[in-house]
Amino acid sequence: MTGIKSIILAGGSGTRLWPLSREMYPKQFLKFGSMSLFQETVLRCLEVSDISEIFVVTNEAQKFFVIGQIEEIGYSIPPENVLIEPEGKNTLPAIFFGMKEIEKKYGHSVVGIFSSDHVLDKVAMQTISLAEELASDYLVTFGVVPAFPHTGYGYIKPSETCGPGYRVSEFREKPDLETAEKYIQEGCLWNSGMFLFDTELFFNEVKKYAPSVFACFENGKDVNEIYSCVDKISIDYGIMEKSDRVAVVKLEQKWSDLGNFAAIYDEFEKDPVGNVVHECDPLMLNSGGNLVYSSCGKLVSLIDIKDMVIVDTSDALLVCPKSSSQKVKDIVSTLKHRNDERAYIGQTVYRPWGSYTLLEASPEHKIKNITVLPDHKLSLQLHYHRSEHWVVVKGMACVEVGGQQFFLRPGESTFISAGEKHRLSNPGKIPLEIIEVQLGELVDETDIVRFDDVYGRS
Repeated sequence: MTGIKSIILAGGSGTRLWPLSREMYPKQFLKFGSMSLFQETVLRCLEVSDISEIFVVTNEAQKFFVIGQIEEIGYSIPPENVLIEPEGKNTLPAIFFGMKEIEKKYGHSVVGIFSSDHVLDKVAMQTISLAEELASDYLVTFGVVPAFPHTGYGYIKPSETCGPGYRVSEFREKPDLETAEKYIQEGCLWNSGMFLFDTELFFNEVKKYAPSVFACFENGKDVNEIYSCVDKISIDYGIMEKSDRVAVVKLEQKWSDLGNFAAIYDEFEKDPVGNVVHECDPLMLNSGGNLVYSSCGKLVSLIDIKDMVIVDTSDALLVCPKSSSQKVKDIVSTLKHRNDERAYIGQTVYRPWGSYTLLEASPEHKIKNITVLPDHKLSLQLHYHRSEHWVVVKGMACVEVGGQQFFLRPGESTFISAGEKHRLSNPGKIPLEIIEVQLGELVDETDIVRFDDVYGRS
């Protein structure tokens, strides 16, 4: 174990892989295999840091994903290491927030900064660890040796050597294809967005090149006051492109930021004609080079379809050429402008106690499949405008209604009238599954009055 502490940035908005990811369930928490990108990032950080030395910067909506997914892989992060931003202000404030908390807890430190939604070979952590010797003299970033001329990444041009790295000559913006080819010929590297910072040097460089950010964190009484005044600014624009004390270390291992569906396609195994198929039963006739994802388990048939993205979820369907997949964020922007909740949540919604999937809905009713994790409970609450009928499908339900507590087994049910205080919990060792039928004049999530919540929600 080295002396490196770790910050994981995990506050993404989920726009580039819609409809798989949503603002309330962004891509770092998606599971394309047995683990999410966030969980894989935590395991990589454990190569250089103890779990007590890992800090996660996120937001209130995603806090319980962070805690729950870390517990899922067998670890428990100290609650004070989960840092909640009141609002997203880009990467420089997020990193400053994490660096300040690490300095408070551990004093002078060397800190690795990692995005929660990247694919990276774990072996790369050895290279990152060896770069620690540079951190007292340089702001260290990591440049990936390009596999091809990519137009979706920024580039870093290295100059003379310094220890295991190179001084940075300049940072370059995302290029067109011809320019990207030129950059590679010049020996430029992909900008990975990963860093290694010495706390003292980092704070000095922020004070020098982004004094307003430094002042907000120095003078603010709490995180809400700090974030109300701090500028929205990236780490690259704020200090990395301005400082004369920046070094880059080459990473030769596989890396991707999975920035769009084309990158997802590149990452996963393909069939003999180049299709990537996930969670569906495919039937392909003269069709190749496609990414096909269906969360519905249905038969997906393609005829004479080439190089397309087809993503089918229970509430949305996306079809576009792979080459246009970066435009998905424009769809999300349109949905947000229309105030369409499908930009924010899917049919399955995750909560700190488990999840629910919407099966059917109208203005006067909803039917949900609710799953409550073992030893978890919903808030004590009431609804003014709807009644609820619960039927247990699996597990043992502990139900509290009007101050009275009782248990329900599979096949048993209960009815909660509008205005009655109630709570559902799972005292068992297996997930509890119930069907909930809501009936009333208002059946949305605004009609919830909480009286007690073990997760601290308002």
